Amino acid sequence: MIYTCTLNPAIDLFVDVDYLEPNVVNRTNSEDYQPNGKSINISILLKQMGINNTAIGFIGGFTGKYIENELQQLGIVTDFIEIEGITRINTFVRTNEKEYKIVNKGPSIPNIKKDEILKKLECIPKESILFVSGSLPKGISEEIYIDIAKISKQNSLKLILDISSVKLLDCLPYHPYLIKPNQEELANLFNMDTVNKEQAFELGKQLLKQGAERVLVSLGEDGALFISDEETIKVTTPKGKVVNTACAGDALLASFIGKLTLGSSIEEALIFASATGASTAFSKGLSDLTDVKQLMSQITVSHLCVNKEG
Repeated sequence: MIYTCTLNPAIDLFVDVDYLEPNVVNRTNSEDYQPNGKSINISILLKQMGINNTAIGFIGGFTGKYIENELQQLGIVTDFIEIEGITRINTFVRTNEKEYKIVNKGPSIPNIKKDEILKKLECIPKESILFVSGSLPKGISEEIYIDIAKISKQNSLKLILDISSVKLLDCLPYHPYLIKPNQEELANLFNMDTVNKEQAFELGKQLLKQGAERVLVSLGEDGALFISDEETIKVTTPKGKVVNTACAGDALLASFIGKLTLGSSIEEALIFASATGASTAFSKGLSDLTDVKQLMSQITVSHLCVNKEG
């Protein structure tokens, strides 16, 4: 079974304008509303791939109900915890020249609700896959990531983490199944200004040594890198007109794990994931997967090395 946990979900509003000017009414050419939050994106994409899953998290107010209803209409099982307040709305503006991302903090979560969601996670069946990704709402400290890692270890859950917090390092002793940092997040984890592709490979190996079972590094326009003790594979990404990058990493992660769940090899899954991430970047929201097969033909694969312990 597969579960996704979104602690700070959102409605994402995507708008397109020719130009964004101050102190005037900027009228949009188009707009699109979508239930969002990184793990919610994962739930949606997995379902598009025909993979059933359950979405867990906090929702509040009319915006929270909208998210729940939209997911249920897609056939996704929901098991949200209702909180006071209103689930946030984020806005992504694309002009002819630039992309603007306006992301709100979200409502405050009381301790009693935090304890409730941890108890819910404790009830997930053993050997299930659990995605945890995205930001934290007000009232929830980064210590919750360690709590979730402990629960996953104790209950034999395959924990997949896609978080920006340096607390990720404190989760590694509990051996998460997979972590997905990008280059900026790697730099933050290792207190570096920037990280290039070669450094990403070396830092990914360091994360393995610290306890991660697998590392998937998203390299943006340079593709993606998978690192485990058995193999290291790099794939390029297709070229195209970027419309919105907000969900591309979520699409990459969801489609990679989705393909593995369906029986594909790591190489096959990584190629599909790179194409799906690119397709999402070329769309207003998540990819509908219709162009993924064509985009896969543009991808090249490199087997960098085989990592053996010792």
